[in-house]
Amino acid sequence: MKEAIVQPNLKVNIIDSEIPIPKDDEVVVKVVVSGSNPKDWKIPQWYNKAHNSGDDIAGVVHQVGRSVYEFKPGDRVAALHEMMKPGGSFAEYAVSPAHTTFHIPKHTSFEEAATLPLAAMTAALGLYQRLEGLPFPWHPTTKPTPLIIYGAATAVGAYAIKLAQLSNIHPLICIAGRGIPFVESLINPAKGDVILDYRSGDSKLVSDLKTAVDKAEIGGKVQYAFDAVSEHGSSQNICQVLDHQTGQITRVLPIDEKDQIPESVRQSMTHVFAVHPDADQQQFQKETGSKTGNTEFGYIMFRFFGRGLAEGWFRGHPTEVVPGGLGGISGALRNLQEGKASAVKYVFRLEETEGVERFRTN
Repeated sequence: MKEAIVQPNLKVNIIDSEIPIPKDDEVVVKVVVSGSNPKDWKIPQWYNKAHNSGDDIAGVVHQVGRSVYEFKPGDRVAALHEMMKPGGSFAEYAVSPAHTTFHIPKHTSFEEAATLPLAAMTAALGLYQRLEGLPFPWHPTTKPTPLIIYGAATAVGAYAIKLAQLSNIHPLICIAGRGIPFVESLINPAKGDVILDYRSGDSKLVSDLKTAVDKAEIGGKVQYAFDAVSEHGSSQNICQVLDHQTGQITRVLPIDEKDQIPESVRQSMTHVFAVHPDADQQQFQKETGSKTGNTEFGYIMFRFFGRGLAEGWFRGHPTEVVPGGLGGISGALRNLQEGKASAVKYVFRLEETEGVERFRTN
């Protein structure tokens, strides 16, 4: 099979590799479309390690391990590959744990499905596992629950908005830039949702945040914040209005040197690999010895996404198909590094790769 190896300098080598063989609890998927994420360029550089860094899989099941009971060859699926492990999505065939694989309906395109696994699960983990006290979508709140989402046009931020809407979390105070027109299509102004533009600078943004909080008639307090940017002082700006006694903020990157978060504000980091066994136990698991936690949460939420796609109340992120299949990865990752993508996910059709046969449906 053809496989793309991303170098630390973001050059991509397309090599011939063996089709992977699944372990007992794994699924091998024939990739029709691979998604991409900013981590796909960051990790090769951070770790100075060349590897197949793709994690977003959409395709059809090729083979399943002995313990897998939900899937069979030919099933249409989307899946999250386990980060840094062999079998990434930048290849004709990729590997995913069964619990991070989910069925997709016939009316959902592989392009749309490829936008979901990493970003949607990151949003879900942040809202419901890291920010303690927010209601799940199947038990929405009936009282005002303000939430700040910084980076609302990013895939993670947009999925956070979609999930918050299902949980009836309002008002949403969304922060975006070029993607503001897209974010406008996601929010509900009738419930107090607003969008603020960060491009006028930190001082103006903080002033706008304070005005938005005052106008929201929520007692001047915001308890929850999801920072889907987590750099360039974003968290520090949020903390200017976050309640310093009860406030919680979750970030998608380690603390930035520009961010000064008050010690009284509960902060956490949201990383999607938490859904894999033994990767990141919740505090309650450590305290109680519980056998359930983020892995089971991931299992449930991936299937929740699949049901949402089937029923029409959950959708993927806008896409831009990068020409050339695996041959287009290098340019796309450079665009991500340079911040050129806004309100869009770059996806790659494997059949457009030189030397790869065209995908045919049954």
